Amino acid sequence: MTWPIAELLPHAGDMILVDELLACDEDNVETRLVVRPGGPFNDVDGSLPAWVALELMAQSVAAYAGYHARQAGQPVELGFLLGTRKFDCNVERFPAGSELRIRGLRSLQDDNGMGVFECHLDGPGIHAEARLNVFRPPNPDGYLQEPAQDSPA
Repeated sequence: MTWPIAELLPHAGDMILVDELLACDEDNVETRLVVRPGGPFNDVDGSLPAWVALELMAQSVAAYAGYHARQAGQPVELGFLLGTRKFDCNVERFPAGSELRIRGLRSLQDDNGMGVFECHLDGPGIHAEARLNVFRPPNPDGYLQEPAQDSPA
């Protein structure tokens, strides 16, 4: 079964940057988008700065997690991008109108929610790659709540 990308990501509105999930299996995910002007990260000329590739990769990994949650009949939950290693991109920006494909390969995932994905982004004359460290806690709501303040004695 396939779902609209908005049903696989814990994002909303214009913060959803990828257009669709193309493929997903046990270890791989592939998404795509067409760069359109007017988004929250676009430059004046409609292009996207190359650093946005990290968010596109992270959203692709989130789509992977959302797809597997939906397949198991579970809700889509929040995850966290902890960091990246070896980010490399051959261009400074992705021009408006460019079709980009993002692929992620799960290289590590443990029972505590930690994962590592090798990601690649490709488009016309464009290649970016990075290793993403991600974390999907068992109880994500607990990570978003502020600690209770002790009342003064």
